Amino acid sequence: MYHITSFMLQDTFGRTHDYLRISFTDKCNLKCFYCKPDGNTPIDHALCTSTASEKLSSAELLSIASDFVYKMGIKKIRITGGEPLIRKDAYYLIKKLGEFPVSLAITTNGVFLDRFLPLFKEIGLMSVNISLDSLIPSRFNEITKTTTFEKVYSNIELAIEQGFHVKINAVAMKNINEDEINDFVEWTRDLPIHVRFIEFMPFAGNKWEYEKVVSYKQILDKIESVYPIEKLNDEPNSTTKSYRVKSFLGTFAVISSITAPFCETCNRIRLTTDGKIKNCLFSNEEVDLKSALRKGEDIVPIVQRAIMAKHAERGGIAAFKTRGVESKYEEGRAMISIGG
Repeated sequence: MYHITSFMLQDTFGRTHDYLRISFTDKCNLKCFYCKPDGNTPIDHALCTSTASEKLSSAELLSIASDFVYKMGIKKIRITGGEPLIRKDAYYLIKKLGEFPVSLAITTNGVFLDRFLPLFKEIGLMSVNISLDSLIPSRFNEITKTTTFEKVYSNIELAIEQGFHVKINAVAMKNINEDEINDFVEWTRDLPIHVRFIEFMPFAGNKWEYEKVVSYKQILDKIESVYPIEKLNDEPNSTTKSYRVKSFLGTFAVISSITAPFCETCNRIRLTTDGKIKNCLFSNEEVDLKSALRKGEDIVPIVQRAIMAKHAERGGIAAFKTRGVESKYEEGRAMISIGG
């Protein structure tokens, strides 16, 4: 029988870190350009895909997760990728994580979601984030370089029908899908669906420029030009600014990482598929837990030191609008290998 510690992971700014995001894999069956660098991008692709020996085994992943929950006070775990459901032992890992006394959630592209919904129900994983950047089939297929729109859309409908709390993650990008913002909002009229518009963020290989960002203000202005909206109360440590169109069943929100960051309330830690932790999504600094684990070392003090070294904002990198900041993000990992 495990005893849950009262220990809390706090940084020098008083932020308590009780939310762990675990990347099952750095591979994905979709090829969205903002996440997965293409073959023409001059970056080290070792940052994008790990070999089997570099990745955490199922036993290692569960051991680290157990230490975070029982020794370091983690209360929520989100399963991420790449695409987590393509990992061969995903079913086993999810079932085992479901035994931990935490709130469990997942972010997925939705292609294989129907195969896992019975397991999710069995273990009480009822919060599902699904990535969907367009409601236009041809555009979705162009963004993802696949023909999976119908499958993803039908799995979203299935999850809603089965009572799951479904959030849709849509990266808003200029001259790509910004014209669909109000179509996504209209989707919330008669469905209990929760759309989250994400400002386009810089990562290695995604050709980010500040001018490509559709800002929080621009998103709201576009929606308010058509709909009467009301602000909702955001949960503590929330990354979203949440709203509802009056009388609509669902909601929408904006994740304003670029123009209005929420660093002051951050409670997140990220575990990559190769056993590193990142204490900030944008940080180029990583701490190796896998090597310590394989040597039989206690990972708790290593994690403590990493959290204590966390910067106040943006991983210590200058503001996004600063000239030349793109080069700093090119030094880190591609989005697919971080786990979101």
